[in-house]
Amino acid sequence: MPGEKILIVDDDPHIRMLLKDRLEASGYEALQAENGVQAVELATKEDPDLVLLDLQMPEMDGMEVLGRLRQDSPELAIVILTAYGTIERAVEAMRLGAYDFLPKPCKPDHILLVVEKALNQKGLREENRYLRDELHSQYRMVIGQSAEMKRVMEVAQQVARSNTTVLIGGESGTGKQLLARAIHTMSNRQDKPFVQVNCTTLSEQLLESDLFGHEKGAFTGAHQMKRGRVELAHRGTMFLDEIGDLTPSIQAKLLHYLEHNEFVRVGGMKTLQVDVRTVAATNKNLAQEVKEGRFRKDLYYRIKVVTIDLPPLRERRCDIRTLCDHFIQTFDSRCKKKIRAVSDEALEVLSSYDFPGNIRELENVIEHAFIFCQGDTIEIEHLPPELQGEREEGDVARTITGVKNFRELEKLYIEGVLEETGGNKTLAAKRLGIHKATLFRKVKQLGIGQAQ
Repeated sequence: MPGEKILIVDDDPHIRMLLKDRLEASGYEALQAENGVQAVELATKEDPDLVLLDLQMPEMDGMEVLGRLRQDSPELAIVILTAYGTIERAVEAMRLGAYDFLPKPCKPDHILLVVEKALNQKGLREENRYLRDELHSQYRMVIGQSAEMKRVMEVAQQVARSNTTVLIGGESGTGKQLLARAIHTMSNRQDKPFVQVNCTTLSEQLLESDLFGHEKGAFTGAHQMKRGRVELAHRGTMFLDEIGDLTPSIQAKLLHYLEHNEFVRVGGMKTLQVDVRTVAATNKNLAQEVKEGRFRKDLYYRIKVVTIDLPPLRERRCDIRTLCDHFIQTFDSRCKKKIRAVSDEALEVLSSYDFPGNIRELENVIEHAFIFCQGDTIEIEHLPPELQGEREEGDVARTITGVKNFRELEKLYIEGVLEETGGNKTLAAKRLGIHKATLFRKVKQLGIGQAQ
C-alpha cells in the first residue's frame, strides 16, 4: 500500500530524481543513495520496504550490495536497475534473490507496476512467515463430543461465514484462542494472517504501538518505522485476547478503529485503512465491568455482535478422554516414548477432578505423566501428586459409609490400592507408605486374596 518506503540506489543523480518524483507522486516515501556503501548504511538505518538497485556503481557494485542486503534482510524486496548490455547480470542477480529488474531508461507506468508487484510479494512472504510462527506455537483445535461443545461449534461455523465481530467468553484455559483460530480457519480469510494481540502484557504506550505501529522518532527508542498488528492482519483476522484489561485510552482508540477500519500510527499524521475481521476474548464479566465504569459501554456493544461462551472443563467431563488422546499424540511426536493411552483407572481420576485451570491444566497433567511413564499406558502413579491425593481422599469418602470398624476400613483401603497398582505389592507398599514385608503380613491377616 502507498506510504511504504523505497530506497533508490544509483550513482546517476538524474535517474534517482526521476524515480523519486514518480514514486512520491504515487504516495510512496523515497530515499536516495548514490553508492553501494551509502545504500547498505541507509538500508540498516531506515529499514526500507523495497530497494531499487543499480548494478554498476563505484566503491561497491550492485551485486555486492545485493549480497549484503539479502544477508541482513532476507525478506527485503530488491529490484535491479539495469542498462543495455547488463541484462545478463540482472538475470544472475535474480538468481541470487532479486525480485525483478527494470531496464534503463525506465517507463513510468512500468516502474509503478513492478514496484507494486514486488511489494505485494514481500507482503505475502511476511504474512506467511508470521502465520507459520503462530501455528508453530499453537496446538490444533480439539472440539470434543459433548453437547456443549457441539453447540459452540455450530455457532462458530455460522459466524465464521460473516465478517462480524465476535466476543468469546470463558474461564482461563478453556480454549478461547483455539476457538478464535477455528473461526478464522473456517472463514474465507483462512489463507490470510491470524494475528494475536495479548491485551495484558504490555504498557499502554507499548500496546498502542503494538496495535497500530509507530513512526520513526515517535518516542524514545523508536529508531525506525514499525507496522502494527492491525496492518499485519490486513485481509485476515485479529484476535484481541483479554480485551477486558484494556485501559480507557486504548479502548477509545480501538473503538474508533473498529467503527471506521482506520487508524494512525503512533507519532504519525496519515490515516491508514485496512480490512480486518476482529475476534475478542475475555475471562471477565464485561457487562459488570461496564456497570462499574471500567469498560466503555459503546465498545462493549461494538464487540459483542455475536457472543460465544466456552464452558469450563468440569462441565464437559466427557471430553476429557478426547483431549487426553490429543495431548498424548502431541507429546508422543515430541518425546518419541510410544505412549498410546491413559488407563481406565487414571481416566477415572482425571474425570473426577474439577480442573480449575481447564484444558491448559489438563495439558500440563499429561505432560507431567509423560515424564514419569515408562510403558505405553499412563497410570495413576504417573499423574501429579495432587491428583493422586484427590483419588485417595475420594476413595475413603466413598468406602467409609457402611464400614463397621477400622479393620474393615483398612482392608478396603489396601484392596483399593492393590487394585490400582494391578496387584503389584512393591508399588502398593510404596503408595501406602509401609514396608513391603508389612504389607505381606497385613494381606495375610486381613484375608486379602492370597499372600505371595
